[in-house]
Amino acid sequence: MTKPTERIAALTRNTNETQIRVAINLDGSGKQNLHTGVPFLDHMLDQIARHGLIDLDIEATGDLHIDAHHTVEDVGITLGMAFAKAVGDKKGIRRYGHSYVPLDEALSRVVVDFSGRPGLSYHIPFTRAMIGQFDVDLTREFFQGFVNHALVTLHIDNLRGDNAHHQCETVFKAFGRALRMATEHDERAAGTIPSTKGTL
Repeated sequence: MTKPTERIAALTRNTNETQIRVAINLDGSGKQNLHTGVPFLDHMLDQIARHGLIDLDIEATGDLHIDAHHTVEDVGITLGMAFAKAVGDKKGIRRYGHSYVPLDEALSRVVVDFSGRPGLSYHIPFTRAMIGQFDVDLTREFFQGFVNHALVTLHIDNLRGDNAHHQCETVFKAFGRALRMATEHDERAAGTIPSTKGTL
């Protein structure tokens, strides 16, 4: 049996607002090196790495003297670009992934489809506007950036929760697990595109 090609990507995205470097390994062990300048974002990215068993190396410098908006959004964009590159032609992957994750009183469901079509359905009724210094509105900006550049369909639903930190953390944990499921190799579908169209 031939060994699958390594599914890794490394790229840099520079704008007048942010300079971001991302390296990923979809078949990793959850190792991470995260320095975005936004501590809560680093904490959420760690959830993706650990629960998705994806090695993540992300360094970002942004205009945090204004606010965290550009940094959070552009990290999502650059991570999405890296996923699109690493997953390649999508032959033999499961394509779909889903996960329910609880954390105390909070419960979230995330479903992803590596469809080749960007689409985000986002429902997180946060119970407060800030988690420490992190504006919860930026959560949507991160996922919108990821979706647009990874070319995936993503459904996010926080089903219940009273603690905003728990609400957000369950979403990111479920996102990591859904990504892991969707990008896993399916031995029964080896070498085939998981679509009746023959392309994704």
